[in-house]
Amino acid sequence: MSDVSAALPAYMARLAPVLANVVAPAAAEVDRAGAYPRAAVDALGRAGLLGLISAPEVGGSGEGHRAATAVVQAVAEHCGSTAMVLMMHYCGTAVIETFGPTDVRESIAAGDYVTTLAFSEAGSRSMFWTPMSAAVASAADTVRLDAQKSWVTSAGHADGYVWSSKPMAAEGASTMWLVPAGAEGLKVGAPFDGLGLRGNSSSPMSASGVEVPVSAMLGTDGGGFDVMLGTVLPYFQVISAGFSVGTANSAATKAAVHAGATRFEHLDQALADSPVVRADVARMRIGTDAAEALLLDTLNALETGRADATLRVLEVKALASETAIDVTDLAMRVCGGAAFRKEIGVERNFRDSRAASVMAPTTDTLYDFIGRIACGLPLF
Repeated sequence: MSDVSAALPAYMARLAPVLANVVAPAAAEVDRAGAYPRAAVDALGRAGLLGLISAPEVGGSGEGHRAATAVVQAVAEHCGSTAMVLMMHYCGTAVIETFGPTDVRESIAAGDYVTTLAFSEAGSRSMFWTPMSAAVASAADTVRLDAQKSWVTSAGHADGYVWSSKPMAAEGASTMWLVPAGAEGLKVGAPFDGLGLRGNSSSPMSASGVEVPVSAMLGTDGGGFDVMLGTVLPYFQVISAGFSVGTANSAATKAAVHAGATRFEHLDQALADSPVVRADVARMRIGTDAAEALLLDTLNALETGRADATLRVLEVKALASETAIDVTDLAMRVCGGAAFRKEIGVERNFRDSRAASVMAPTTDTLYDFIGRIACGLPLF
């Protein structure tokens, strides 16, 4: 065991006890109660994993897309809600690392600050790159924000929100802001009571006359679209794919174990003795492994600046999210009536897997983008 641990990247070695002692034991109750996984988030902070992609100069680990994806994938195998909270934290951190203030960057690196994205809005729905919310200069060096955000992971639990709005004065689609959790006029809507990811606190939020200093701007006025595409999208796409692969792998593993351990006593046979069951298990394994292979290739493309990196980034979330849906469908079939019981955990994978395909950019939107590139058309 010590040799295996020594071979792991340092961040994965730090993650292992958090998974075993905190994330996995609490996962079923987080789902049942729809409870925010505060204990897991705090443990991830103490292990240095909230600061995984923070720069060493502010006390972080200095890792990138590959490490963030690997950590979220491993967490997703145990608790989808915790994985989603961590995924959105990394996406927000990527923006703050590039454009945010040093004190916030240091707090993230120290594990004392959770962030998330506040992009999706009721007015523009899944087209998050075209916010409807307003940002208006209200006084010297102060900006007033008014918005109706439709889905914000960690709503009411994050310490700061990476927030999108229309530009104040410049040309462009959007501007980005860092909005502190305690800002007056910032409100969290109804508690999240969803089909899956029940503990990720993905609630609507509103801003009514929220005032922030101009210095809270992340990047330039009107430059938010470039930040979304250049900084957020690569992280979001590959980490989301890791989330889906982790969820699929969890379901495939549970179904295979169930098939091997469950018997028809009158026939003295296991479920796995049926070639039909084995074929379904094989399909789950092939699909999960194929999605992970594309994910690893996408990470290689990003890290080496390959010409097809943009295409791979778009493809990987689409494939992984649809694969997770297919794999969890098969897992429910293999486990039969037992899959409807909470203790096996497959039905939780089934519900959690549905989220990624409808998170913007949705699978249908990604198919359009991928088709545009394949046909030689402009992306926008």
